[in-house]
Amino acid sequence: MGLHPAVAACRAGVRRALADLEPGDVVLVACSGGADSLALLAATVAEGERAGWRVVGATVDHGLQEGSAAHAERVVAQMAALGVAETVGARVQVTAEGLGPEAAAREARYAVLGEVAERFGAAAVLLGHTRDDQAETVLLGLARGSGGRALAGMRRSFDGYRRPLLDVARDDTVAACLAEGIDVWEDPHNVDPRFLRSRVRTRVLPVLEAELGPGVAAALARTADGLREDAELLDDLAASTYAGLERPLPVADLATLPPALRRRILRLAALEAGAPPAELFREHVLAVDALVTDWHGQRWIDLPGHVRARRDEGRLLFSGPRLR
Repeated sequence: MGLHPAVAACRAGVRRALADLEPGDVVLVACSGGADSLALLAATVAEGERAGWRVVGATVDHGLQEGSAAHAERVVAQMAALGVAETVGARVQVTAEGLGPEAAAREARYAVLGEVAERFGAAAVLLGHTRDDQAETVLLGLARGSGGRALAGMRRSFDGYRRPLLDVARDDTVAACLAEGIDVWEDPHNVDPRFLRSRVRTRVLPVLEAELGPGVAAALARTADGLREDAELLDDLAASTYAGLERPLPVADLATLPPALRRRILRLAALEAGAPPAELFREHVLAVDALVTDWHGQRWIDLPGHVRARRDEGRLLFSGPRLR
């Protein structure tokens, strides 16, 4: 009897995403205990046995929900039962420091995953985001007016992280776990209406599917794919141009650049100063851009993450936690 189609889809996603790895490479899989990450972990273990990878499972306890420590212990046991070479359980202290709770938890999680990846010498860190997560990200970007970068959605890979399931529907990860007899955890935050993403997931997307017909999530994900190549090209050009500019940034030089390039450079400068990517929106960048193109004596622009941009004697200066 062949593989269940959902299991096959998850394994194919892993196989494509890790095609460049060699036997003996370490693959770190972030696992929350939900269907997406458990389906990813099971698929990676199966593909790792064939390819000769050493698969390590890691779960992060953010301490934000009652019973989170016990849940983390259960996830560690599940990862071991699924056949990983080694398990890691870590608890983090989430402190907002000017961030929203979701962004603060994300930053803490990535910091721990980075440390674990370094400790094991991981060739890749896998995240369980699905096609539905991609669709939600695109919708959130549209609602916030965040520009082309948000419409390009989540990157398939960045800084050693990879997302093998971006072409796999969330329903398929659930089906894959059912087919393989894996018990999954339903995160209450995923349906908590206090969180914007959960409202998009449980209210907005279902309405769009009902009114526009099935396949909205897949169409939004395709939109992201179509825009990502253009966005990445512009991002690369902005990064190289930014690297060649004097510091502090000369306003005269910035003013000669095309708006799409200049605004990307201003975003890079804000990120370098410590602004959190998830909370730095287009409206913030446009406000900083006005210091270049529409300056009439405004003193400064406050940005997320306790970052400030100001114009002084023909220069654009950024201050923040990373530049102190």
